[in-house]
Amino acid sequence: MAKMTEFGGIKLDVSATESFLPAEELEAMAPAVNAAAAELENGICPGAEYLGWLDLPDSFTEEDFQAFEASATRAQEDSQVYVVIGIGGSYLGSRAVLDALRGMETDSRTGYPEIIFAGTGLCSSTLNRVLSKCTGSNFRICVISKSGTTLEPAVAFRTLRSILLEKYGSTEAARRITAVTDGSRGALRQLADSEGFETFVIPDDVGGRFSVLTPVGLIPLAAAGIDVRALVAGAQKMRIACQSTDLRNNPAHLYAAVRHGLYTKGFTTEVMSTFHGDLQTIQEWWKQLFGESEGKGGQGIFPASTVFTTDLHSMGQYIQDGRRNLQETFLCVRNAVSRLTVPNDESEGGNLDGLNYLAGRTLDDINWKAYEGTKRAHGAGGVPCTSLEIDNITPEVIGGLLYMFEKRWALVAVCSE
Repeated sequence: MAKMTEFGGIKLDVSATESFLPAEELEAMAPAVNAAAAELENGICPGAEYLGWLDLPDSFTEEDFQAFEASATRAQEDSQVYVVIGIGGSYLGSRAVLDALRGMETDSRTGYPEIIFAGTGLCSSTLNRVLSKCTGSNFRICVISKSGTTLEPAVAFRTLRSILLEKYGSTEAARRITAVTDGSRGALRQLADSEGFETFVIPDDVGGRFSVLTPVGLIPLAAAGIDVRALVAGAQKMRIACQSTDLRNNPAHLYAAVRHGLYTKGFTTEVMSTFHGDLQTIQEWWKQLFGESEGKGGQGIFPASTVFTTDLHSMGQYIQDGRRNLQETFLCVRNAVSRLTVPNDESEGGNLDGLNYLAGRTLDDINWKAYEGTKRAHGAGGVPCTSLEIDNITPEVIGGLLYMFEKRWALVAVCSE
């Protein structure tokens, strides 16, 4: 059985798990995974009232996208700073996408406001840095909360709104606030309606940690100049790929089967390792998605993360030689900034570091070789390794990746019941 599939710019390679999970055992899991997928699609599994994310990528209309883009245009025209207020899924998804895409060589975004985040905790120094940014700049607020009463974002919103009112007056302050909230109830909805804030609705059937492809994520990303149409298109295409009943050609099914199969064999901690620093917040989003969703009833895989090569000098030691309850998922990018190469040192007495043998090679190439060597070493050390390999990061690729993670978690959850 082939243990690799590629779709939407993402190659999933599970061949390095075969000595831990033989091909025949993996193949035998296909009926259970397909049955779990059918339960999800038919809405007959526990938690079915929150499965709105399943077909969410197909739900957007041209009118929706035009509204997102119009909101972004207003921010671009009158603000240098755009403050996103939210906690958990209400900010982590948009921040993950923003961080992942900020290093694209093809990124031509200019003139968009700087996106900063508030309400993610109760640290006074963190909020004070946000306030300092806003005091000297024209700014807007995007407050994201279903209820409007969650402590951390509510405190941040109250504080920042007071500055907005003092700086612009009540009418202009209201024009500079976008509320992403419940469609009909809650304190924030009540305030938004009474003050005339621009509003977007959080769907009732989409939980916070799945909300990145709702206005929760798309409004801030559009304000940052991200192509949200391409992001959603990537999720749409991945949704189609994840409907196949052929385990070998369905990335979410194959990934879910391997992950669950390894879990049943005692590999109860999954470490997501990346060699691309801009994906670190994707890792944090992934940890929330899996940790909050699975960590119930004394069950579930513990999600952890590392950023290599930095963490090879610390956590890499544990992964190599620690407890053998680890499975590792690599999330790697082949091409990031191709113009960065190692210079040749031809100075008199140069090459003291002995690195002239690398002269002319790109950092991307060296980083990729480090990934390949690390994967071999960890596999040899008793860690089953799955790889998600991306040639180039684009909004479409990231949209597909997010949807695949969501579908993979749901399949594992149903299979575990």
